[in-house]
Amino acid sequence: MLAFDPGNHSAGDIYKLMVGSIVPRPIALVSSLDEKNVRNLAPFSYFTACSSNPPVVVFCPILRPVPPQAKDTLRNIVATREFVVNIVSEDFAQGMNATAAQVPPEVDEFELSGLTPIASELIKPPRVGESHIHMECRLLQTVLVSDKPGGGTLVLGEVLRFHVREDLIEDFRIDPDKLRAIGRMAGSTYARTTDRFELERP
Repeated sequence: MLAFDPGNHSAGDIYKLMVGSIVPRPIALVSSLDEKNVRNLAPFSYFTACSSNPPVVVFCPILRPVPPQAKDTLRNIVATREFVVNIVSEDFAQGMNATAAQVPPEVDEFELSGLTPIASELIKPPRVGESHIHMECRLLQTVLVSDKPGGGTLVLGEVLRFHVREDLIEDFRIDPDKLRAIGRMAGSTYARTTDRFELERP
């Protein structure tokens, strides 16, 4: 096997090594508002759950390498302390991808992508109408991991309200065949979640 010392390689090469190895990654399509109520929508594949009591999710915006700059989503959430995680399904993958474009903060990514904003119940940022699962979140804390280009900030949010399409759920179990979630691989490659197998826990 080949061994790599991160100190001897560029951050870009280490990024490629990580995103090609840690696969597939679920995608959080995060909606937020800035202090002037301009809507923002962006996908993050550094995303997972980290607690169920209380329910907490975490995603990690990274600093753009050139120039090092925090993403609009992070600035919005630090300012307003609210955001929505919208789970991405195969049927609106193109719309999700459109929100990954780097555009000025005043651009509304809902309009850019053609995705539909719908009102949340407890917070101001809208949900994505095309998504089958939404999580309305309040910021718990941010954790700066690195302020270098390619470095990240963990954003931990407590889920205040779950919204699940009615035909997807039974006894709190989500039907993966109906959800049709997608995952991020490396580069422009994504994965479907339709090819699965089961293992019983020992």
